[in-house]
Amino acid sequence: MIFVTVGTHEQPFNRLVEYMDKLIKSEERTEEIIIQTGYSTYKPKNCKYKEFFSYQEMLKNVSDARIVITHGGPSSFIMPLQVGKIPIVIPRKKEFNEHINNHQIDFSRIVQERMKTIIVVENINNLGKTIKKYDEIVFGMNSEINYNNAKFCDEFEKIVNEIVM
Repeated sequence: MIFVTVGTHEQPFNRLVEYMDKLIKSEERTEEIIIQTGYSTYKPKNCKYKEFFSYQEMLKNVSDARIVITHGGPSSFIMPLQVGKIPIVIPRKKEFNEHINNHQIDFSRIVQERMKTIIVVENINNLGKTIKKYDEIVFGMNSEINYNNAKFCDEFEKIVNEIVM
């Protein structure tokens, strides 16, 4: 199963929701896709979805998923890391009115470069290829930090402090 979450930010993330809905149809995927659509106005036709899941439902979906795809908000990509998954992160972009600025791009790049625990896909047209090669990509990554929450939190705090200060 692939689980997609766009978080709880009030601007729609139709670009990701629609892409995933069309991907399952175009590639005739048999793997189930579940999407947390948030405030997106696009309603999936080919995937299971719900606007918002409870924390327990989110945790179950993330735990059960083979692949977790999130937006670039830290809360959304930390949960998969906490359960030992390496998420694919699609940052929201200002140019598509998905956020007020491009901080998710900058933040995601920094986390990917320094911690090597997320896969950032900035061009959504590359997402299908990334999903196909997910196991191969993850195999070469350093996922050791997934098992050391204290170290992860310390490194994460440093990155956040650098960005906001």
